Amino acid sequence: MFTGIIEGLGEIKRKTPFSKGIRIAIEPSFLIKDPQVGESISVNGVCLTATKIDEHFFEADISPETLSRTTLGKLKIGEKVNLERALCLGSRLGGHLVSGHIDCVGQIREKKDLGDFLLFKITIPQKFSKYVIEKGSIAIDGISLTVNSCSLDEFSVAIIPHTASITTMGFREIGDKVNIEFDVIGKYIEKLLQQGNREITNTEKSDIIDLEFLAKHGFL
Repeated sequence: MFTGIIEGLGEIKRKTPFSKGIRIAIEPSFLIKDPQVGESISVNGVCLTATKIDEHFFEADISPETLSRTTLGKLKIGEKVNLERALCLGSRLGGHLVSGHIDCVGQIREKKDLGDFLLFKITIPQKFSKYVIEKGSIAIDGISLTVNSCSLDEFSVAIIPHTASITTMGFREIGDKVNIEFDVIGKYIEKLLQQGNREITNTEKSDIIDLEFLAKHGFL
């Protein structure tokens, strides 16, 4: 799990075919303390496993599934990416809980300069709009942000100067595609409501603790 609070940028140093996926090498702009092979690192919001790691760079393999659902396959040598190491128990949760599992790819439709701030409007497939609520949390390329407004197929976010200076959002332009992860709480609620609306089977009825169950087993 991650928080959506970016630790710094990384630079793509190598990108090579690997099986049916690709292998990338990234040089972080910050020191990776106590590096461990096998640890999770968020790269533009995508949870990747470090297969080789030291204080200066790390490597990660990107599967065909990840390539088909994210923007990582389009990364170029020298391109900058947002990086965050996995959340440690006891750490401050400055953003919101981010899994690193991308739901869809969005596209920047509008970018406005509001003095020191930047306003982005991002389009998404309409079927995902149910997960976006005004003032709710959303992760864009791994960055925890607050939704300003939303409609059927787009939403807007405001970027403060600090976020613009330490993440890729500072140099994103109209037409750029970004990885989107919606708040996991909304997805769990949707699944629970779907379960509640469907017909319960006889097997499942036997597992429900209600007045009939308590009476049958001598509690009433």
